[in-house]
Amino acid sequence: MTGMQTEPYQEWARQVLGYEFTRIELLVTALTHRSYVNEHRKSVSEHNERLEFLGDAVLELVVTEYLFAKYDEPEGILTSWRAALVRTESIGEAGDKVGYAPLVRMSRGEKNGGERARQQILANAFEAVIGAIYLERGYDDAKAFIHRHIISKLDDILRTGSWRDPKSHLQEISQRVDGFTPVYRVLGESGPDHDKVFTLGVFVGDRQMGKGIGPSKQHAQQSAARAAIARYQQRESKADTAK
Repeated sequence: MTGMQTEPYQEWARQVLGYEFTRIELLVTALTHRSYVNEHRKSVSEHNERLEFLGDAVLELVVTEYLFAKYDEPEGILTSWRAALVRTESIGEAGDKVGYAPLVRMSRGEKNGGERARQQILANAFEAVIGAIYLERGYDDAKAFIHRHIISKLDDILRTGSWRDPKSHLQEISQRVDGFTPVYRVLGESGPDHDKVFTLGVFVGDRQMGKGIGPSKQHAQQSAARAAIARYQQRESKADTAK
């Protein structure tokens, strides 16, 4: 690899991680999707799936270690908290925030794909970057990266209750507050069959309490449930303030 090819990766490492990679090919590979290799077989031979495999294990260990040490909760609760931290949406969002998206090498087809595919690619790349940091710098630096960009979200997850299944959580709230079970209705759908986008509303009684958009009806329902929960929380907050 020439300096011209790797300098943007080193610049990202300097700015985000605070150090340069001595084996910069690890970072480049971590940000290389399989589809890019398929399009450039003569010049590129490695993609990020092996690093992703390694990084996924490091991520789960670091999160598990932290939760076990800090919280004296049953295994089921800790498992739910861990799942909320390491789900695709969470790590894909973290990947967006650390700003490596322009460096991810993928095929032209993937670049023009839908948001769902993009989110998955960014999430996989995040785990691969963890794997690259682990091989380059060791466990402690990988752990620091995970704490900074993943575990730092835990307080907000616990505060909002987003670690809980949103549909079950909303049902508990709506039945307690309004005496109704939520009902989900499709408000619209768009896009081609391979990249559908669904819009659903959740109704409590005769009121629409939330709306959600997602690549499947289940995703849209969960998004709508989260929106409704946020609305209930705002209502409760206003009621507390008025006391």
